Amino acid sequence: MSEPVAEEFYGLLVPLADERLIVPRSCVAEVVAWQEPAPMAGAPSWYVGTVGWSGRTVPVISFEGTLGRTIPEASGRTRIVVLHCLGSRLAAGAFGILTQGFPQLVRLNPDVVKPDPTRSFPDLSPVLCGLRMVNEAPLVPDLEYLETMIAEETSVAA
Repeated sequence: MSEPVAEEFYGLLVPLADERLIVPRSCVAEVVAWQEPAPMAGAPSWYVGTVGWSGRTVPVISFEGTLGRTIPEASGRTRIVVLHCLGSRLAAGAFGILTQGFPQLVRLNPDVVKPDPTRSFPDLSPVLCGLRMVNEAPLVPDLEYLETMIAEETSVAA
């Protein structure tokens, strides 16, 4: 017998400068207060550095930067969403994404979430797709691709 498919799950709407990301709640390890990341020499601008988290050194990125957009300045609302890695390419087992506010927990089901056919993204993009929700149009990040991007930059610097 096949397992029943879950009809709803919890996600976090992660505020960026001009948009929001939607990520499964189960991928989020913790939302931490802003701390200045230690820079990595020679890294691209989207790789903002590393921070200490739970006894580990975790890489932190700007999602806006991975899209080639301007990286927002840190403010009193800036947080770091620490995500569990889906693979094993990063030694810390986690990475952080800068936010421009505190993420919002939302319950998602087929009645409130639909694909957004008006937006498309290139194949090698950190975005899987866009969604339409009641009052939101969040992006679904490709967490595996982000992990690969980070791992490639980290191995170059090592």
